[in-house]
Amino acid sequence: MSRRDQIKLSDEELHELLASERIAVVSSLGPRGWPHSMPLWFVPRDGEVWVWTYAKSQKVRNLERDPRATVLVEAGHEYGELRGMMIEAEAEIHRDFETVLGFAEELAVRYAEGISSVEGDARAALEAQAPKRVAIRFKPVRTATWDHRKLGGTY
Repeated sequence: MSRRDQIKLSDEELHELLASERIAVVSSLGPRGWPHSMPLWFVPRDGEVWVWTYAKSQKVRNLERDPRATVLVEAGHEYGELRGMMIEAEAEIHRDFETVLGFAEELAVRYAEGISSVEGDARAALEAQAPKRVAIRFKPVRTATWDHRKLGGTY
């Protein structure tokens, strides 16, 4: 068995990683051809990563020009603890109000502790922000995962 096969995350382990981690680093190609990497809060949806960001941001302009992106979610401090997922993905930018607002609500529930829905002033704030934002779906083309804890201290 190859080392890559030894450290690959199972579907269940990948689901747990995406549910527990809070930041995805999204890399797009900037206007000069250099990688442009930004940390973003995300929501996992059926094996895909979705983010919410300003419609006029550099990352959105980059993805409008070239929808290819790399998304990284990782955890661990020591080498033997490292685990993560990297996807090469096609970005799909959603601008319609209902999709953006619905995603914003889902994101708020994921990151605001102790709430199960967005109501009142919080909903009004999201409604005010939604026209300035986009929701981006990253459709995986290729996925790589790793969990160095599976090496049992042999690096």
